[in-house]
Amino acid sequence: MTQESIWSTRYREAGEDYLFGTEPNRFLARRQNRLAEGRTALSVADGEGRNSVWLAEQGLEVTAIEISAVAIEKARRLAAGRQVSVDFIQADMLAPGWPPAQMKGAFDWVVGIFIQFVGPEWRERQFDAMKALTAPGGCILLQGYTPAQLTYRTGGPSAVENLYTEEILQDAFADWKIEELVSYEEDIVEGSGHKGRSALIGMIARKPA
Repeated sequence: MTQESIWSTRYREAGEDYLFGTEPNRFLARRQNRLAEGRTALSVADGEGRNSVWLAEQGLEVTAIEISAVAIEKARRLAAGRQVSVDFIQADMLAPGWPPAQMKGAFDWVVGIFIQFVGPEWRERQFDAMKALTAPGGCILLQGYTPAQLTYRTGGPSAVENLYTEEILQDAFADWKIEELVSYEEDIVEGSGHKGRSALIGMIARKPA
């Protein structure tokens, strides 16, 4: 099965429900005051739209990238119901030649929430794509799970090599200014997909101007 079919099956099986809920990720929402620093935002692997729609509600011009056509259809319904505009694009962020030239350096904020569907062999490619999308002086915001999440099993990948540590992110963004990097545990409720005590990590890193 392709990644598109795997994720579309998951989102389709949720029916009218939203697999990860309709409210924004809490780490992102708590940085609301930071968003005024920019005008444009991109949410990668956006899923059913909970984060991109919320970003649009903050007054940003928002683009969302998602591989699953089913997820995009649900995200469009969410945006319409909340009366905001998001440019939803179906794309594989790991595809050769992606991102296209017109998207490079176009976004003040590039947001990746629980995008740990790749292991170390693809992580650099994933991060390089996000870095290319970020405008000079812009920021990447990441939220993920740490290896301690494997003891909770309340969401996220089951492969330890997919999970982030502070050292992994420090190395990956060594040429950027890491403005925030925090590991913590918290109870989260994000639909049926992420629910319960979780071992989390969050980062904001700024691209050199």
